[in-house]
Amino acid sequence: MVAESGDAGAFSRFVVANEARLRRVLVAHYGVEVGSEVASDAFAWAWEHWDRVREMENPCGYLYRVGQSSARRHRRWQRRIVLPAETPTAGLPAPEPGLDRALARLSASQRVAVMLVHGLDWSYKDAAAAMDVPVSTVRNHLVRGLARLRRELGESS
Repeated sequence: MVAESGDAGAFSRFVVANEARLRRVLVAHYGVEVGSEVASDAFAWAWEHWDRVREMENPCGYLYRVGQSSARRHRRWQRRIVLPAETPTAGLPAPEPGLDRALARLSASQRVAVMLVHGLDWSYKDAAAAMDVPVSTVRNHLVRGLARLRRELGESS
C-alpha cells in the first residue's frame, strides 16, 4: 500500500533523519555505487509500506535489511568492493596508505562496524541499531576487524 498524501510530511521527516545514516552503512557494506542505489531502493520500499514502517521499533535497521536484499542482485555481478578514495583534509593527517585496500579485505560486517564506530564516531549502541545486531556483536566485529587492519598495515597491537 502506498502512503497517503497526509503521511508525506511524516515520511519526509523520517527520510531527513535517517537517510544519511542508512546510506553510509550501505555504502560501507557494498561500496559507493551499489550502496547508494540500494539505499534509494530501501526508501522507495519504505514509502510504499509507510503504514508498516512508521510503526516499527527500529525502522532504520529494517531498511538496512531491505537494502541487503536489494543488493543481492548487484552482488552477483560485482564481486569487488570499491570504497571512495580518501583525500587529505586541511589540518588533518593524511590517510594511512593502503587503508582503503585493507578495509575492502575485511568482512562486510567488520568493515561496517569499523567505519561506523571509528570512521563516523557512532556509539556502539547506534551502530548495533543500524546493523540490527546486538552491541556485543558490534564489539566482536570491531575487535576482529581492527586486529586484521593492524596486521595488514603492519602495526603492532
